[in-house]
Amino acid sequence: VIFLGLALPGTQGKIISRCEMVKILRRNGFEGFEGTSVADWMCLVKYESGYNTKAYNNNGPSRDYGIFQINSKYWCNDGRTAGAKNACHISCSKLQDDNIEDDIRCAKKIAREAHGLSPWYGWKNHCRGRNLSSFVRGC
Repeated sequence: VIFLGLALPGTQGKIISRCEMVKILRRNGFEGFEGTSVADWMCLVKYESGYNTKAYNNNGPSRDYGIFQINSKYWCNDGRTAGAKNACHISCSKLQDDNIEDDIRCAKKIAREAHGLSPWYGWKNHCRGRNLSSFVRGC
């Protein structure tokens, strides 16, 4: 028996495991970056995308893409967002593949320009000012 429609193509990306994501962030210099910790970034990724590389959120006038939920109004080009800036010089679709190197570069650019993680509502609403040690414990 074949079950169709359980996993729609393009809706489920790679789910990166918690400890694998910790390793990726450490390897890419996130610890101490712009006054943040790997635990901050882990909490951000959990609440923004659930560690899903293909995460997508339609906000109406703009959309958020990928594991860091990078917005089309300022950071990437999806060809549909009026007045988009594309400050990361990247197609938004590239932020939804399983290679997150370009996502990392753009996320770091965002954090650098903001001097922290305040552009991400997932971080502001769920992570800022909290004990986040559980996000990296055991990894």
